[in-house]
Amino acid sequence: MISIVIPTLNEEKFLPSLLESIKKQTFSDYEIIVADAGSQDKTIEIASQYGCKITKGGLPAKGRNSGAKISKNELILFLDADTIIPEDFLYNALKEFKERKLKIASFCLKPYVDSKLLSLLYNIFYNFPIVFMEKFLPHAAVGIMIEKNLFNQLNGFDETIIIAEDHDLAIRAKKIDKKSYGILKSTKIRVSDRRFRKDGWIKTFLKYLFCELHLVFKGPIRGNFIKYKFNHYNY
Repeated sequence: MISIVIPTLNEEKFLPSLLESIKKQTFSDYEIIVADAGSQDKTIEIASQYGCKITKGGLPAKGRNSGAKISKNELILFLDADTIIPEDFLYNALKEFKERKLKIASFCLKPYVDSKLLSLLYNIFYNFPIVFMEKFLPHAAVGIMIEKNLFNQLNGFDETIIIAEDHDLAIRAKKIDKKSYGILKSTKIRVSDRRFRKDGWIKTFLKYLFCELHLVFKGPIRGNFIKYKFNHYNY
């Protein structure tokens, strides 16, 4: 069994698509936990309609930690609310995860809508680099699969980190067990480009590049010198 944890804040536009994609999976031995940060729209109502467990969340790290605390299964899958998983995602991901004897894994990404240009951008600036750096610099964003025992051993996500706390989790996991981490190649996650459209492609890319360099040379980003807003998108 697997526990799927989704942090949310005003996600009535995207959450139904994600929950529908989960509902269509051939693998059905799962529970869904929505950790909500105080939505003012229909997010909670939608989650209830789909039979999700609901708990109090906060910023993504806090929401994921809160969801993990009430999860009942030995494996946890963290997903962002603005994603869609393809058919057989859970079956293929779990199969590869077990075959490779991993304890934590993440995924390559593809755009929410079919677009050759966006697919190329995702490949060049995210997918190819994280696969290339898989052995020496772990990355984990948007979707993370992890054994609950390891998650508890790491004390979950570090809630003091402003941004890239997901990459930090993967880095700390690999320090415990060098063979525990991997990028799953058997399936991808579809993700919205709304943050790029809202904040600007160049600005967002430079922000992520800065976070990457800071993480490598100085460690995780704490403090307030990078402003992070959880869901400030209008689309």
